[in-house]
Amino acid sequence: MQALRNEGSLKVSPDNFKQKILYMSSSSNNSDHGLFIAIAIIVAAWLLGGALVDFKKAGDTISVTGSAKRAIVSDLIIWRGELYSQQPTKQIAYDEVKQFTEQFEKFLKGNGVAATEYSFGSLNTNEIEEYDSNYRPTGRIRAYRMTRSFRVESQRVDEIAELALRAGDLVSEGVSLNSWQPEYIYTKLADLRVEMLAEATKDAQERAKAMVEATGAKLGDLRSAQMGVFQITQPHSTEVSGYGMYDTSTKDKDITAVAKVSFALDD
Repeated sequence: MQALRNEGSLKVSPDNFKQKILYMSSSSNNSDHGLFIAIAIIVAAWLLGGALVDFKKAGDTISVTGSAKRAIVSDLIIWRGELYSQQPTKQIAYDEVKQFTEQFEKFLKGNGVAATEYSFGSLNTNEIEEYDSNYRPTGRIRAYRMTRSFRVESQRVDEIAELALRAGDLVSEGVSLNSWQPEYIYTKLADLRVEMLAEATKDAQERAKAMVEATGAKLGDLRSAQMGVFQITQPHSTEVSGYGMYDTSTKDKDITAVAKVSFALDD
């Protein structure tokens, strides 16, 4: 067995050390006293070398990354948008947004949306400046743009998603609105995290065991486990982020958990 010790760029094994000591002993008139010292040093070197090797083996670990993946279905939908009006005066803009709000609320109630499932934000007004032919501001206000946001949140995911697609019906009735893409949320993620972390850790253990047993060694006790970020993506997506990902664009999703685990190595 060659147990190498590193000291800078110098590598010395017990065999090499033995040869060097014997050479030193023979060059000292081969005295019994010198030979005794040489033998003692050789034995000490062997013992020390063996101790270093055993210590290194006892401290060896293997670190493996495991993962777990599940398909989930969103159980909450959030649909956002805004009603708006741009008119020469604030009053006209306000009156129009108020009318649009009433029409939109009628649209929601007529399609079975409960009052507890939707809400409106406060009015927001922006002044539109007037510019001359040289694109220089004249100091006058050309128009007022008034907006009011809305939010629909419900566990009736499919119904609200269909309703969002029909928002164009309001436009044909003269309602000015911007409709954003619905957000699909999975609300039981906190409960799922613990289960998936356990699955990812088990996957890491199986990977480590296969790697170690292929070399003739045995997998020892768990030394450490670190949970990585969760990736919630569209189905079959290959996107990942070092900070984690939460895609809300689709009802169906894939969730992937990652765990980095270290195990001791046994002889």
